[in-house]
Amino acid sequence: MNFFSEQHIVWQLFWADFVATVIIFIFSYIFRNSSIYDPYWSVIPPFIALFWMKIAPEEANIYRQIVVLCLVTLWSVRLTLNWIRGWTGLDHEDWRYIDIANKTGKLYWLVSFLGIHLMPTILVFLGCLPFYYTMISPEPLGLFDGIATLVTLSAIAIEAISDEQLKSFKKKMGKGLFRSGIWAYSRHPNYFGEVTFWLGLFLFVLQTNYPDKWWMSIGFILMVLLFVFISVPMMDKHHMIKRPGYSQYMEEVSAIVPLPPKRH
Repeated sequence: MNFFSEQHIVWQLFWADFVATVIIFIFSYIFRNSSIYDPYWSVIPPFIALFWMKIAPEEANIYRQIVVLCLVTLWSVRLTLNWIRGWTGLDHEDWRYIDIANKTGKLYWLVSFLGIHLMPTILVFLGCLPFYYTMISPEPLGLFDGIATLVTLSAIAIEAISDEQLKSFKKKMGKGLFRSGIWAYSRHPNYFGEVTFWLGLFLFVLQTNYPDKWWMSIGFILMVLLFVFISVPMMDKHHMIKRPGYSQYMEEVSAIVPLPPKRH
């Protein structure tokens, strides 16, 4: 126990997050389904925020704490409910995990632990690092708090609208290429909303008075790299195979940031 108690509080929280991830991985292995992990990364951020709120000094700004907690809880509830709507039971598994299993064979469960379970846990934990300062800062509310709130709320709205538009299309049409609404300006508007959400959480830190606050942008930066170099290429490759006309869609519509489409 000395190993944990003697470490910085940030590391103590990380190891608790790590242990929880290991426990979930054990269940994933038992049920032979890595998607058991999927709701964890959307559920844990409010609890991380509550942890920092609980240990914050008395002089911490309670109004900023409440704003941040409400925003991250709204994001968490919406995303988790969206996952529940698409979950069909313990036999339901993300197609990406099945694809990874087919490619990795006997090494799959090692890959599953490191890539499907541990990597998202680390990324989300790093994305939540801004809570460390925003929840303990005594600084009064200011301009950056307002900007951060607006950015974060806009991100949640973009994710919600894009998800609902896509679900409505699938309900009516079943399959096909959807390029209306927000999807006419971005091939992955839900990813844009997700990246913007983590940016918004970081912007709260700019209102605080800690000289080393910039290092807390690492979570947002890694989120950008994840979506740009891993998630978007993987989804585009999958859609090119499954959806006729997707190659032209790629040529005409921005990958993440909503922009006016190019017309050929």
